[in-house]
Amino acid sequence: MAQAEIGIIGGSGLYSMPGLGKVKEIRLKTPFGAPSDAYVCGVLEGRKVAFLARHGRGHRILPSELNFRANIHGFKQLGVERIVSISAVGSLKEEHKPLDFVIPDQFFDRTRHRIDTFFGSGIVAHIAFAEPVCGELSGVVETACRQVGVVGKRGGTYLCMEGPQFSTKAESHVYRSLGMDVIGMTNLQEAKLAREAELCYVTIAMVTDYDCWHPQHDSVTVDQVVAVLLKNAENATKVVRATVAAMPRTRACKCGSAVAHAILTDPKKIPAATKKKLKLIIGKYVK
Repeated sequence: MAQAEIGIIGGSGLYSMPGLGKVKEIRLKTPFGAPSDAYVCGVLEGRKVAFLARHGRGHRILPSELNFRANIHGFKQLGVERIVSISAVGSLKEEHKPLDFVIPDQFFDRTRHRIDTFFGSGIVAHIAFAEPVCGELSGVVETACRQVGVVGKRGGTYLCMEGPQFSTKAESHVYRSLGMDVIGMTNLQEAKLAREAELCYVTIAMVTDYDCWHPQHDSVTVDQVVAVLLKNAENATKVVRATVAAMPRTRACKCGSAVAHAILTDPKKIPAATKKKLKLIIGKYVK
């Protein structure tokens, strides 16, 4: 019996999920090590959900230190089929204002030090990733934003940078010239691993500020950013609740069969230890 069907990842400013009933914390071990924190499982809007604080409660883990594989595998272990990921981002376009939510449909990679695949150690698989976000899930989130009165813009590109430092002005101007919409440090690896785990994935990118390209950037204070973070977190909980309430019971997308034609390795050549480690990921395709 699945302990959860919908996963929620809370980013900067969102370390818990108000409104959860029948709460229990579950600490998991995965074949890839420990997730960021305990999964807080419960019932929200009549659906079983699992919440994970991406950086740990108290915000203890750098973006580059995150164990993305453990975090996603843990959701899979709980029975989750869909992940709604909430993330604080900077805006690279004047039109995306602080307190706006962007629901990107593309990612651009500027990371350097991250493990972002379950495969390797004797098995090769190439997942289709042209459309990295679940369209069905994006539509549900877009409608939820409208229902609760939050500006939710569907579409656009999330540039994922390494961090933990923010961009230089030169980098920020280049990203703008390339047409990027928002910039963050975490969501691309989650999206890749969710696809490999055959989970639906969507990002709710909460704009906290304009990146350093903006003429007014230097006048932004920490107090102002924190105030926006708190308001964004309040809005995010409303959007998540409306999203969960409207979530279809069954999936009509292709996310659940992403691995079906991705494995290139001869099954007889896959090491037994790798088969065991990846049982949740490849078990229905490789015996």
